[in-house]
Amino acid sequence: MSDTKYQTLNTKHQKYLTLSGLEPLVVTPESNFINVGERTNVTGSRKFLRLIKEGNYNEALEVARHQVEGGAQILDVNMDEGMLDGVFAMTKFLNLIASEPDIARIPIMIDSSKWEIIEAGLKVVQGKSVVNSISLKEGEAEFIHHAKLVKRYGAAVIVMAFDEKGQADTYERRIEICKRSYDILVNQVNFPPQDIIFDPNIFPVATGMEEHRKNALDFFMATKWIRENLPYANVSGGVSNVSFSFRGNDTVREAMHASFLYHAIQHGMNLGIVNPALIEVYDEIDNQLLELVEDVFFDRREDATERLLDFAETVKGNKKDIEATVLEWREHPLQERITHALVKGIDTFIIEDIEEARLASSKPIEVIEGHLMIGMNVVGDLFGSGKMFLPQVVKSARVMKKAVAYLQPFIEAEKDGKQEFAGKILMATVKGDVHDIGKNIVSVVLGCNNYEIVDLGVMVAPEKIIETAIRENVDIIGLSGLITPSLDEMSFVSKEMEKKNLDIPLIIGGATTSRAHTSVKIAPNYKHTVVHINDASRAVTVVGNLLKKDNGVFKEEIREEYEKFRNQFLKRTREKEYLTIEEARKNNFRIDWNITEIVKPKQLGIQVLEDFDLRKLEDYIDWSPFFRSWDLHGRYPNILEDAVVGEQARELFKDANLLLKRIIDDELLKAKAVFGLFLANTVNDDDIEIQDSNGKIVSTFLTLRQQSKKASGKPNLALADFIAPKETGIQDYMGCFCVSTGFGTEALAKAFEKNHDDYNAIMVKALADRLAEAFAEYLHKEVRTNYWNYTQDESLTNDDLIKENYKGIRPAPGYPACPDHLEKKTIWKLLDVEENIGVELTESLAMWPAASVSGYYFANTEAKYFGLGKIKEDQIKDYAKRRGITEDEAEKWLRPNLAD
Repeated sequence: MSDTKYQTLNTKHQKYLTLSGLEPLVVTPESNFINVGERTNVTGSRKFLRLIKEGNYNEALEVARHQVEGGAQILDVNMDEGMLDGVFAMTKFLNLIASEPDIARIPIMIDSSKWEIIEAGLKVVQGKSVVNSISLKEGEAEFIHHAKLVKRYGAAVIVMAFDEKGQADTYERRIEICKRSYDILVNQVNFPPQDIIFDPNIFPVATGMEEHRKNALDFFMATKWIRENLPYANVSGGVSNVSFSFRGNDTVREAMHASFLYHAIQHGMNLGIVNPALIEVYDEIDNQLLELVEDVFFDRREDATERLLDFAETVKGNKKDIEATVLEWREHPLQERITHALVKGIDTFIIEDIEEARLASSKPIEVIEGHLMIGMNVVGDLFGSGKMFLPQVVKSARVMKKAVAYLQPFIEAEKDGKQEFAGKILMATVKGDVHDIGKNIVSVVLGCNNYEIVDLGVMVAPEKIIETAIRENVDIIGLSGLITPSLDEMSFVSKEMEKKNLDIPLIIGGATTSRAHTSVKIAPNYKHTVVHINDASRAVTVVGNLLKKDNGVFKEEIREEYEKFRNQFLKRTREKEYLTIEEARKNNFRIDWNITEIVKPKQLGIQVLEDFDLRKLEDYIDWSPFFRSWDLHGRYPNILEDAVVGEQARELFKDANLLLKRIIDDELLKAKAVFGLFLANTVNDDDIEIQDSNGKIVSTFLTLRQQSKKASGKPNLALADFIAPKETGIQDYMGCFCVSTGFGTEALAKAFEKNHDDYNAIMVKALADRLAEAFAEYLHKEVRTNYWNYTQDESLTNDDLIKENYKGIRPAPGYPACPDHLEKKTIWKLLDVEENIGVELTESLAMWPAASVSGYYFANTEAKYFGLGKIKEDQIKDYAKRRGITEDEAEKWLRPNLAD
């Protein structure tokens, strides 16, 4: 799609379709493809229809929940059935969804052929929804009437390629109807063009009917025409329609869906309905079958349909019946073998292939710059086009590193060999922070794209970052961090770069970072380019744009974009109303302590668990964040069957479990924990006093209180609200803990790195993190049911634990309810953490080893975690006084929460 109008629209002036449930969904070119979950559709799911007919809305909600957990980004809801009261069903179901935050976070597609049902949905849906659909079928007057109502309700709309004459079934009819519809919507209704989604009709192919020969090709070409000629409009479709002729033959249908989706996306389709159970990974389709399918789609042969039908008979009723011989690729020419090894991450034969390449080259460096870079360029192209995923890329890097390590002695022997890189990038986790999984992944991905990486590791001082950047003459500096104080360190580095008058683009990344913080707190300190990236997949594009020779326009657009974002952010913050800290305390959360059951722990004091058996933690692992750390998004276990990333998720999961088994069987990591349960009472509104068994005060936890003005009746919360005040005379209790599964992680990761195996080096750190969280979950359960024993009859699944369906909370310093990391010092002193289990705190109060978790135990609340939000300067001053530190020091730790 080079040199098209569609591409010229993708500038800073581009308008993007923006939808929302509780969370926004912005459909940008980087979004690749937005999948619509269709199982909450009575016309497409017998189970859902049965549940709605029976009035079993609670179980119907579970269908919706599974769609969201399975990776659906929009939820299609349809209540069109003759025996249903569609208006009632739509209204009730959408109202129920609104009360379920884990479902309501994604946008809703209100799907009906009856306008009264659509409007019923529009009246109750929250966020910005999509109407599916309107068309010119009943004429322009009806079309305009419906469009105006959709606009008034603030929704986006799907427009069917359908007019008074019928459905568009040719390329010409598709573009004619879509152009007419677009002109009416934009010019007469003044409908936002980015909120228009065309459905140009996906029809079956290979039906044997002559008029159906170009069904797929016409859809592709119409999609391309729409994206090039109807500015900002989007394109959607139901992919499964294309394979209607092959019902019952999953092998062929999966291949057809994967190929159709791939080409439709290439032509500009950016939303659609795809059944995850009926799609193959595009690059895994048998070559012969793929050729036959695409001959049909692109109408390349007169006998295309007959050939595909003949082939389908040979695999009818069989799934995955076509497998090429495993080692067939070893018969291919040398370059193809090397490229295949890199793309597939196979290192078994790479040394012998590289040796063959070296012997055929005049210099060993030519093997890197030729054979290997040709292969890695293929990897980069596949990754950039969404046909490879992050775990595969890291495996490719492992093969690349082994090949380069083999060649290195030959290169050094010649003394004049030097690889030409696309650029030099300095990467560092900032001072006080020990987390580097994300940084390492980005480094690997950039390395795969021929960038030289200078990795300074973790806890890197600003002086070292700047000195190294100057000495190494790097092209870009990348800073990473996980904990809140790292934000301050990044801001400080940017100021120091300005003082040194550097002209090096600065990239910011890490779990605690955000575009908002980068725009507001970092970019203003440094007059040159500052960019935030939120995942590894964006790193290559951003770095490539920053290092282009004619990058002035890109840099200027970045600066303008961040300045605009900063102004909007500050305006929103200033407009929000806040209470004084005294007013907020008067509006606290009030518990009637006289009727509240308070359970005394079975055993007060401190307990230590040494050399804990990791096997006990396997069932408590929450795998969803593990996949997210590899840029594979979706809820476990649904992600394993995801239409787009399922294949990679399954392979990654298999590799993770193999390494986990080795870690457990060989006792490669050590798990330790210390926890304590204590007498406690709230004093002075926001402080929690800890006493020993004799009532002597041994410590005080300081909590912070929400200050934003609440809706009528809603309190301004602080954690202290959930402990009985001392003046009541009622004795209460609380606990705190620290667990770690990180002992041994660093040595194991370095052993993998020494063997040029970044894949498993990153994997072991990701697994250690998951085990630490699992340990925290396991220990919390033991505290609730055994050591404190305030929920004696608890019987919860791991999914229940992940969703926190238990009594009590386990907040942690540095997280939303208690963002001050200084509270870790209180925990460390009270539990003697370093002495008992060896977990240390860095100067920025990160925990070392990194795979560690600490926090508190509260029993007397059903409230789940809440965020502090923004607070005013008067609370900062009050907090500094309570803690006995300067106001500047208090602001340093709480700056991200400061409203001013």
